[in-house]
Amino acid sequence: MELERVSTDALAAFAVFAEHRNFTRAAAELSISQPSLHAKVARLAASLGRPLYIRRGRTLTLTREGEQVARFARELDARVGGFLAELRGTAPARRPVLAAGEGAYLYLLGEVVRAVPGLRLLNGDRARTLAAVRTGRADVGVAVLDVLPADLETVLLARYPQVLVVPPDHPLAARAKVELRDLAGSALVVPPAPGPHRVALERALRAADVPWTVAVEAAGWPLLLHFAALGVGPAVVNGCVRTPPELVRREITDLPPVPYHAVHVPGRTDPACADLLAAVRAHVPG
Repeated sequence: MELERVSTDALAAFAVFAEHRNFTRAAAELSISQPSLHAKVARLAASLGRPLYIRRGRTLTLTREGEQVARFARELDARVGGFLAELRGTAPARRPVLAAGEGAYLYLLGEVVRAVPGLRLLNGDRARTLAAVRTGRADVGVAVLDVLPADLETVLLARYPQVLVVPPDHPLAARAKVELRDLAGSALVVPPAPGPHRVALERALRAADVPWTVAVEAAGWPLLLHFAALGVGPAVVNGCVRTPPELVRREITDLPPVPYHAVHVPGRTDPACADLLAAVRAHVPG
């Protein structure tokens, strides 16, 4: 990156755009016009000789180079802030940032949140969690990863079995364990398509030649559990999910365990990132 050709103002503006991936919202945060922001981002891309985002329909997605530029811009801002704090004789305190999905926060990361003072939290699905780490918005992310990203460092935190949850009077509640074939003909409570849990479950049921139907689609583990408790249908959830007393859980023996990983940018050695990663590894139940 040729810094003599790169405006620090453009870098700061691009970091805000990268957070929103929307010119209207980013321009409003920066208190500039949308055309002005668009021009800044265009000039930055031209000076670097690389496209920084692509448009798919109405969605803007950062390129790999765009993720790198956003991360560099945030790191530069943090270094400048630290330098100014040192110059003024004040302690440069940067709050660590953790990104994860709803399920991870509900069932895995509570002790981490309690243990790390000043921790900032970002909530998003797997794609948003990885994007937050890649662009420097988050120091550490926690997500279920079936395929490990080549550009990030990953640390396996835990593997949890996949379990079936049903009311105590359901026929499968009497079994110690169940197999996919035991679900033949069931109407299941499932996440909306095309989420990763739904895709993996459908693939497994299809491979096992198990016929099934959708009882209801529900977003998030709490709603899946609620519908299962109401008797709408069985649900398949990750083994880390705490089930209420009105439900019985049974391990599904022929479904693979679910691997939760912590992810961070390679080479990150600053104390905020290192301490947060250490806290995640120490407090996530294995």
